[in-house]
Amino acid sequence: MASKKNSNDYDPNHPPLTVGEGVKFGWYVARMAKRGIAGENVYQGDLEKKVDRLLDRARDRAEKNQPKRK
Repeated sequence: MASKKNSNDYDPNHPPLTVGEGVKFGWYVARMAKRGIAGENVYQGDLEKKVDRLLDRARDRAEKNQPKRK
């Protein structure tokens, strides 16, 4: 059994999301999946940019709220 990672450790690849951000993230992923069903040549860059911006904001907020270590 893999041990659970300490929740106090910040991972920049997986920043903690608020409830609203999690809902938006799920919505964007669902829309990308729907477009993926439509075909491989369907443009998804706009949704990818939205997801990237959402994760960047969450990452910035998490870094700002990190407790200062001595």
